[in-house]
Amino acid sequence: MSAPMPAPMLAVEGLQTRFYTRAGTVKAVDGVSFTLGRGETLAIVGESGCGKSVTALSLMRLVADPPGRIVAGSVRLEGTELLALDEAAMRRVRGKLISMIFQEPMTSLNPVMTIGRQIGESLVLHEGLSRNAALGRAVELLQLVGIPEPAQRAREYPHQLSGGMRQRAMIAMALACRPRVLIADEPTSALDVTIQAQILELIGRLQRSLGTAMIMITHDLGVVAEIAERVIVMYAGRKVEEAPVGELFARPLHPYTRGLMNSIPRGAARLQEIPGIVPALSNLPPGCAFAPRCPQASPKCTSKEIPYEEKRPGHWAACLYA
Repeated sequence: MSAPMPAPMLAVEGLQTRFYTRAGTVKAVDGVSFTLGRGETLAIVGESGCGKSVTALSLMRLVADPPGRIVAGSVRLEGTELLALDEAAMRRVRGKLISMIFQEPMTSLNPVMTIGRQIGESLVLHEGLSRNAALGRAVELLQLVGIPEPAQRAREYPHQLSGGMRQRAMIAMALACRPRVLIADEPTSALDVTIQAQILELIGRLQRSLGTAMIMITHDLGVVAEIAERVIVMYAGRKVEEAPVGELFARPLHPYTRGLMNSIPRGAARLQEIPGIVPALSNLPPGCAFAPRCPQASPKCTSKEIPYEEKRPGHWAACLYA
């Protein structure tokens, strides 16, 4: 008799997030489901506007209301339903059990608070440390993430640090309370290539040492190949494909996934762009939202809802011709 499968660290089911605008209702996240195991790294990829970042903000309960609202679904962290918590209870979870590295540290860090105090705040709130003890721990964290002269940097403000140092400070802040789940939203998009590699190596090393499960939000398939174990591809607010990383790169099933892979730069060869643009999420076409841009599309693709099915063991796709 086989042993029962361990319960996932995070289980998301049927998540729907809407934005109510003058132009109409934007279906930013439309029925997204996935699980995240202990210590696992899951990547969510897709073009800008596909719903990746809104998914992350929904998990953290940070969607601005108005105009946004989580209208349906379930987000269970170690069995606790996050969408049922009041704001005070969610504040106790946010930063302690689930934490996030935001895309642009200059807009995420408070410009009038020192780096040390910002990192120490979560330690005071969640760990009950005194201000002095929290500052001492902040210096240790800055040293852990590879910032030189950490005691000096802890007394400085965000504008006094380089982009790479600010991102390292954000990582220190996100990992201060050793969260069970870490969400990294495009953590290297604003950095040059050399610093990107250092930051990714740092995140991976700290994640392994702390045993933290991670969701990596990115549009860079090179990042996915380097650090993820499983990949979800999103398009127009929905999942279109999901597979282990090796399987996805070896045998992509959805035409959109193949388009993303063909657009990866390869030496001096001309880039193969995906024609057209992501449709407005307030006015999605019927059936498959990718059909207007798809070289394989047929009338069937726009005549009905496309089922999301397991095409191979562990490999799911929403395409009639996968």
